[in-house]
Amino acid sequence: MRHFLSAIFFFLLGFNLSCAASQKPLIVGMELAYPPFEMADPKGNPSGISVDIAHALGRSLSREVEIRNLPFDGLIPSLKTGKIDLILSSMTATQEREVSIDFSIPYLKTGLCLLIGRSSSIQNSADLEKPGVRVAVKQGTTGHLYATNHLRSAKTLVLDRESACVLEVVQGKADAFLYDQMSVLKHWQQNPVTTRALLSPIQEESWAIGIRKGNDGLRNSVNEFLKDFSQRGGFRELSEKWLPDQKAAFEKLGVPFVF
Repeated sequence: MRHFLSAIFFFLLGFNLSCAASQKPLIVGMELAYPPFEMADPKGNPSGISVDIAHALGRSLSREVEIRNLPFDGLIPSLKTGKIDLILSSMTATQEREVSIDFSIPYLKTGLCLLIGRSSSIQNSADLEKPGVRVAVKQGTTGHLYATNHLRSAKTLVLDRESACVLEVVQGKADAFLYDQMSVLKHWQQNPVTTRALLSPIQEESWAIGIRKGNDGLRNSVNEFLKDFSQRGGFRELSEKWLPDQKAAFEKLGVPFVF
């Protein structure tokens, strides 16, 4: 009897180890160019808020996590073709994107606002429609989509990198950079002499995790994780770890914080 029970024990142990080994890594796509959410540490390893969320999700699903660094405008094609399992890259859930991919429930609220050149005459979003106004946007972002759909008179400068958009404003080549609140605050603080910020949102947005259409099981698991992570104070801990100065600045300006 003892030998029989031992055999059962080792069979079950081997079965569980086999199942764990067969569980494929969760491949998460993000562009490591958006600190402190997605970036590389001094050794070149993925780091930031989204990386922490990805690993917490992996632990929840009992799966190893592989971070794949991709250009932002290549994330959706990579998801659709199965090269990655999820997009976790500060991506706004929009109707345009929902045509081709699914999204989780939102995990962060933000909005489009403006980094403005110090010498620019722009005082509010309505001024963007004045003839001759030049607005920089990063390709593939919701700022790019907003400019395409709403800005008829302004000249839109579509650039590949966030840093290039900021430089256009700093050098006076663009009147404004249309981007999210957190980034606009950061770039204003880094360039206080040459820029100013309008942090009141032109368009409110929510970030969510991108999931391939038809993968309802994974989407349900991700949604359950996000609910539980929020209830356990996970997002609060992330803001205290990564965003204490930004949170204080938002409170000082009377602007609702993202988490």
